[in-house]
Amino acid sequence: MDNVELVWSNAVAEVHRFVVGPIDNNVYVVRCRRSGEAALLDAANEHDRLLRVATRLGVTSVLETHGHWDHIGAVTEVRDAGIEVWVRREDAAMLPSYDHLLEDDTVHSVGDLRLRTVHTPGHTPGSICFALEDTPMLFTGDTLFPGGPGNATFEGGDFATIITSIDERLFRAYDDATTIWPGHGASSSIGTERPHLDEWVERGW
Repeated sequence: MDNVELVWSNAVAEVHRFVVGPIDNNVYVVRCRRSGEAALLDAANEHDRLLRVATRLGVTSVLETHGHWDHIGAVTEVRDAGIEVWVRREDAAMLPSYDHLLEDDTVHSVGDLRLRTVHTPGHTPGSICFALEDTPMLFTGDTLFPGGPGNATFEGGDFATIITSIDERLFRAYDDATTIWPGHGASSSIGTERPHLDEWVERGW
């Protein structure tokens, strides 16, 4: 239903993914199996479909990885449906509306699950990743993709900053087995991407 794929699960958690919008944004739902409560990462687009999925999977909060238009297209509709929207303060003005601000290195509880916030500026000043504690799941938004960093040429972006974010906040903090789930496209792992950091710096994007 609605082309939602269960991409990972264990005894306590489920991670669902579906793709929306004109540039194929990944939307993730992280769900606690005991409570049925879930968080949705990026209310990107196709609000009717997104709300159907949110209702079916028990979504009670939306966490925005950053404020670019393609990641926030359904924010108004999810808030109208009574789901609270969270975003970093640096990107808050990019949203049509929101409910709460995300602090760095804090926990967003979803039933028994704990999503750890990791502020990773560079794609936008308020870009933030989410690590599902006690699992290998790391949701990187448009900060880190298979093959390199996200685009740092948009307004508010900075290449040196995104490289520092990836190196210090992701590569140094998470082990090789950690799976990265980006805002577009396929997943990868920290172990696959880490050896290429110097190449990315040399090429400049």
